[in-house]
Amino acid sequence: MYNLPHFKANNQEEVYAFMQAHPFITMCCVDANGHPVATHIPVLFEQREGKLYLQAHIMRKQAHALAIEQNPNVLAIFSGDHAYISASWYTKQNVASTWNYRAVHVKGIVHFFNNEGLLDLLVKLTNHFEGNAESPSAVKNMSADYVRENMRAIVGFEIEVTTIDHVFKLSQNRDESSKKEIIKQLGNDNLVD
Repeated sequence: MYNLPHFKANNQEEVYAFMQAHPFITMCCVDANGHPVATHIPVLFEQREGKLYLQAHIMRKQAHALAIEQNPNVLAIFSGDHAYISASWYTKQNVASTWNYRAVHVKGIVHFFNNEGLLDLLVKLTNHFEGNAESPSAVKNMSADYVRENMRAIVGFEIEVTTIDHVFKLSQNRDESSKKEIIKQLGNDNLVD
């Protein structure tokens, strides 16, 4: 990940807001043989005792669950809008084209939930993403047998966040004329700061 001052957010709240706006992460870990494993999951956020936790669930007995059982250290990647930026849009020519994007890398340690914690997580996840605790898809409106049967196939967990790194590469290193042209070419001001 780039670690250049001009490709950083103005404050940590901006980074946190980006993470909340893009809760479908790529979670990476390493299995017992040292091979990389990745999975894509939605997460919830919880703050407790001055620490941030990401909460989610995955399928049991799959490569990602087995890897985390062996090594609880994970990397969660939050990705947002991105776009190719042609050097032909720049005021100064004979420079390389690039890619604008925003990404946050969160490192942390996984702690698995017991069945009660998993059920609580499923209720919170469903209510959050449904946006309505009274939805027919809310866990409380499903049959207990259905919920219990499906819980056997998944495991809930939280990632105790240990570090957060980010890059918001949005043409901050370009002159104002180039930035205006990039905005015009993209037809969107979300990828230029």
